[in-house]
Amino acid sequence: MAKEMSMTKGENIGMNTNGRGGHLYMQTNEVKNTIIHYHRSASGTLTEAERVSTGGAGSGTYKPISGQESAPNSFEGAGSVILSPDRKFLFATNGGDNSASSFAVSADGRLKLLDVKPTGNAVEGKSGTAKSLAYLPSKDMLYVVHSFGPDHIRIMSVSSDGKLTPRAERYTCNTPEKPHRVPTHAVLSPDGKFLMVGTTFDVPIAISGTYPDGSPILWVDGPDGKPRSVASNAPDPDGIVVHRVNADGTLGEGSFQDGGGGSPFYIAFLHNRPDTFIIGYAVGDGVALGRIDEDGRIGVDKVVPLNTKRGKIAELCWLSVSPDDRLLFATVFGYSNITTYHINGTGLEIAKDPACPQVEGDGTFRGLCGDVSSGPSDNWVSPDGAFLYQIYGNASKLVGYATKPDGSLEEVTSVAIPYNSPEGLAGF
Repeated sequence: MAKEMSMTKGENIGMNTNGRGGHLYMQTNEVKNTIIHYHRSASGTLTEAERVSTGGAGSGTYKPISGQESAPNSFEGAGSVILSPDRKFLFATNGGDNSASSFAVSADGRLKLLDVKPTGNAVEGKSGTAKSLAYLPSKDMLYVVHSFGPDHIRIMSVSSDGKLTPRAERYTCNTPEKPHRVPTHAVLSPDGKFLMVGTTFDVPIAISGTYPDGSPILWVDGPDGKPRSVASNAPDPDGIVVHRVNADGTLGEGSFQDGGGGSPFYIAFLHNRPDTFIIGYAVGDGVALGRIDEDGRIGVDKVVPLNTKRGKIAELCWLSVSPDDRLLFATVFGYSNITTYHINGTGLEIAKDPACPQVEGDGTFRGLCGDVSSGPSDNWVSPDGAFLYQIYGNASKLVGYATKPDGSLEEVTSVAIPYNSPEGLAGF
């Protein structure tokens, strides 16, 4: 049973609004890609303020990872829209043409497109696969992760006025035995010394294929002729790739390390413990606490699962950590809802599962567990911890919730968004 949290009135993260509201940004990922800028009121409601073109192409409703013409989470990734720590710049990927865009962010949150440049990876087939971003201001470097390799990571220099310069360096998440790996999310350690990359599949569904009923093939013949899972880190413990960041911002050779469970999709560092992070597992059906040492070696605790009575695989993917490091909000793609965890001094435990009612899609999409799903993807928690925002692509909704100390979520706002394609949330 989850332990009750002791809080004073001032610590109630569901009540700690700043009285001013703020701003939230999401990319439509449409073929003519656009950033939607929302004003966020003090009560959590959203009002669209503007739409600004990225100057690049999104993947639209097409999902390259599976070859589906229309499906939510078309990137199979996270972190496609990010803000610089000083809120001076906003960066976004353009997954259709493999480019990245930079924007100036004004004091009132409005955006101005500054630059759009190709990442350096050519587009093959119907769409590109540029998705996750990480930015290191001390090195003026933007790191761009692609779903498909072999050149999974490309780098861009960022000038003081936000202009982008693609660089020649390239890095892979493949191994000699695994030439088709699919990374999903990149994050920098808080000290800027390491870039960590989470992965989902060793073989994408577009290659492994589907059964006659349309369900994906998740077991393939291995080199020894025996069936093996296509999920990264299962059975081979090499699902997280750690790169040391060099003095000039380039990356050292990747170290392939044990991610602790099947498909370590998402990595979220705690705000007040800079060596500690949490991993969300797309196939492992839960989350785990991990730590990184000064040499870039990671250690990961046991996975704390959610309730999978609705069927495995649940596809728990995206994570947000409350500013006080007390609650973790985990998006469950296959179940169309959110599970919350308590974060305590020694580990993690379920707070509310689920934390909110299921959001219905239009019935056209099923998760890996076979359930009809609305395909929730990226989420974002406000800086005061009072509100959580969640994309439900197959339901064409962006929903905002008030957070409660016990981990439950109460819907306070919902706005219409494009069908299936939207990706990425960032704000202040």
